[in-house]
Amino acid sequence: MASKTRIFDQPQPLVERMIMNVEKVIVGKRETIERAFIAMLSGGHLLLEDVPGVGKTMLARALARTIGCEFKRIQCTPDLLPSDVTGVSVFNVKTGEFEFRPGPLMTSVVLADECNRTSPKTQSAFLEAMEEQRVTIDGASYELPKPFVVIATQNPMEYEGTYALPEAQMDRFMMKLSLGYPSQDQEILMLDRLQDRHPLEGLKPVIVQDEFVQLQKEAAMVHVDNTLKEFIVRLALATRNHADFYIGASPRASYALMRAAQTAAYVQGRSFVVPDDIKEFVLPVWTHRLILTSDARMTGKSAATILQGILDSMQAPVLRYVTAK
Repeated sequence: MASKTRIFDQPQPLVERMIMNVEKVIVGKRETIERAFIAMLSGGHLLLEDVPGVGKTMLARALARTIGCEFKRIQCTPDLLPSDVTGVSVFNVKTGEFEFRPGPLMTSVVLADECNRTSPKTQSAFLEAMEEQRVTIDGASYELPKPFVVIATQNPMEYEGTYALPEAQMDRFMMKLSLGYPSQDQEILMLDRLQDRHPLEGLKPVIVQDEFVQLQKEAAMVHVDNTLKEFIVRLALATRNHADFYIGASPRASYALMRAAQTAAYVQGRSFVVPDDIKEFVLPVWTHRLILTSDARMTGKSAATILQGILDSMQAPVLRYVTAK
């Protein structure tokens, strides 16, 4: 990494403060919070899949407030239209011209709450924004702010009145995370914090928006050895050729895994990726992208178990050199 382009020589303390800031609101979920920040620092989007009431929306709000970014929530319902998400051109009678009124999607951090409750037509309104960070309306393209993060939630228990997210959209989420229920002690601590007022009300930003963008740029500069790139591709090919997978990991999935590994190395203060960075993020980055065959589903197999087996059976590369921190 070229030191002259770096602003944050020691990113670990800063990221640690960001995690601790969110922990004021979300109790006992450090690993999930850390992975959420790694996804966001990698320029990726998040899918939070969990039962109601465990704090998915509060996590999204706390993440946005911590990095000093504007936050907007889209409550996904069956009657939600694409224009309700992206914005619409309205004719101004006074000027005799059309004026664009941006929708909530044109915000740095967007929460698509219960995204599987809206129609496929509206779900598709997110695709261009998530991939190209712009939206096209009436033939005109509008750039989205930087950073731009979509955090979508869905309930895995209720399927009535829902529309399954298409594979193309699932592939655009860098990670799928779950919070899960807190332990007994964690839930008591949560109730104690909520007794007087919600901790989110007093949550202050740790960094500003431009600093977060700089962190993203620096994380992308972390070195990835060619042997590690080959390792990622071999893992992807193994999923594509596996008998239990109808759809394996895409090239976009390979890129997402490399970016997550780069950011993981960066937040640990390293300028290079090691094999353990890749191993740590294979499951959260790839599992939701893989589609099992009908036979595999009928026999009770899971994508995570199969993917872990592939990872365990594959020899990790040994780096040809050691770079000092």
